[in-house]
Amino acid sequence: MEEKKTDWKSMLGLALIFGILAFMFLRNQEEPPKEEPTTTESQSITEQTTPVNTVNDSSSISTDSIVDKAQVLDFGNELVDFKISTKGALITEALLKKFVTYDSLPVYLVKGNDHKFNLAFQTQDGRQLNTSNMVFTPKTSRNGENQVLSLTANPGQGATLEFRYELKPDDYMMDFNIRSQGLSQLVNTTEAATLNWELQAYRRSKSISNENRYTEIKFEYDGGSDDYTGQGENAEEEAEKITWIAYKEHFFSSILLTDTPFQSGLMQSFNNYSANDEQNELTKKFSSEVQMEYNGGELVYNMDWYFGPTDYDILDTYDRNLDEVVDLGWGIFGVINEWAIRPMFSLLSNPDNGLGIPYGIAIILLTICVRLVLSPVLYKSYLTQAKMKILRPEINKIAEKYKDNPMKKQQETMRVQSEAGASPLAGCLPALLQMPVFFALFKFFPTAFELRQKSFLWADDLSSYDEIFELPFYIWGYGDHVSLFPILASVSIFFYMQMTTGQNMQAAQQPGMPNMKFIMYLSPLFMLVFFNNYASGLSLYYFISNLITIGLMLVIKYVIIDKDKVLAKIEKAKAKPKKKKGRFASKMQEIMEQAQAQQEIQKKSKK
Repeated sequence: MEEKKTDWKSMLGLALIFGILAFMFLRNQEEPPKEEPTTTESQSITEQTTPVNTVNDSSSISTDSIVDKAQVLDFGNELVDFKISTKGALITEALLKKFVTYDSLPVYLVKGNDHKFNLAFQTQDGRQLNTSNMVFTPKTSRNGENQVLSLTANPGQGATLEFRYELKPDDYMMDFNIRSQGLSQLVNTTEAATLNWELQAYRRSKSISNENRYTEIKFEYDGGSDDYTGQGENAEEEAEKITWIAYKEHFFSSILLTDTPFQSGLMQSFNNYSANDEQNELTKKFSSEVQMEYNGGELVYNMDWYFGPTDYDILDTYDRNLDEVVDLGWGIFGVINEWAIRPMFSLLSNPDNGLGIPYGIAIILLTICVRLVLSPVLYKSYLTQAKMKILRPEINKIAEKYKDNPMKKQQETMRVQSEAGASPLAGCLPALLQMPVFFALFKFFPTAFELRQKSFLWADDLSSYDEIFELPFYIWGYGDHVSLFPILASVSIFFYMQMTTGQNMQAAQQPGMPNMKFIMYLSPLFMLVFFNNYASGLSLYYFISNLITIGLMLVIKYVIIDKDKVLAKIEKAKAKPKKKKGRFASKMQEIMEQAQAQQEIQKKSKK
């Protein structure tokens, strides 16, 4: 009897494939953080100023209180409430009025000393001037319906520096201009001014690990290219001609845009969560240092601030390429999401411009639509798999008949499959064509702002995990809770693989063939473990998709395919006289025979 050996090469290949997928989930470790020196210029603004107590008015500007020559001004509209200090003309608070965190607390994108914004100049006598140390004089006005707050500082020698904020009603974007007069008499304009912007990102979602995975710096540079810093413990990127910098905190973003590109810049992200996983409030700390050029000896920069949701539809309305802040995937994955998945899902779920279907039902309908679109591609694969199950008894007979001649066994197996129209290659290729859609949806669901805090069945938030049981301990890679949708998706994957590979186990152990039993257990385990902390909407999609696939397989097996006809076709082919093989077939047989002869020689030499 032929000795069955474990195909270690196939096992290694499969392990590498799943290792790459696992890396996509867990990549968040890099070199240890570098300590940054602290200076008196980076001390908390709130330690030097006292906020103003003002009336809760959605469009008010208050300038009532002055403490130590610094005051805190209220500046807001229907969507965002800002507090701006005259010390450094700094935004010390940005409250998003229409959103709350997972535990029903207000969403602050800026809060006190978490935000630092400083413009540094080199004077002609070698000193350094910092706007964070300057006290600005405020002036309020209106430009039509827009509120205007102008803050002016006098750095010396008759020079003035103005920070001007203008806020429209019902808009997350705020105009922000920096202009100087007479600055060339004071500073060395041959060296660029340096702008430093720092912000601390906090946890706002139920799963801090999942939120941290999508928290990063994204930026646009060099006339429209975009990039990101990544997920390392210390991540940084340098660029030139920067037109916007986005501090993305998963579903919320703080973005600084400029009409005049920054000459160059260094963007850095420090991963608080990976550096200290014992704390569960801080995700990342962001900092950027960019160079601002003088124009005729003066600083003239027309910029904008965006403090709001990382919502694709909102960001896309500004026509500044801000939709790239939402991670829809690169290459073909992003194209599929932008032009197919997003419009389809919006049509189903949007209450204003679509059908307004509840989001959980919309995911199910989206799944059905995707399967219908892919059905012409996948039908051939499902048909082949169903025929392979019918052929199993015939292939087992061949295996027993030629058990001492592996080459002949393989030739006869391929002949039977070909006569039945069940080529394994023809079944694999259509399945591979759906992989871009698979990975596109893997990117879509965790970043879809529409799913945030939307419930379905037992899941209270489709953008986070659907916990049904809290564990009394933490399991590395799995978490401290049990999510139900990943369990259902894993079970459905297991039954699907049982249907398609369960009866192929014996053939799978042949030399050169992958260990199908290994795959059948590893795939559901992968889904169960790694999706436990992911968006439940994603697991819901895979669960429904697998149920549809199982249903299609059953219909093909019991309704579409006639088992007797398939077997009769094989018997008819056996009765026909053998045709003369073509040149290609003859050449392939010759190669296989040579390989068989070489194997026999190797076996004899080992003995």
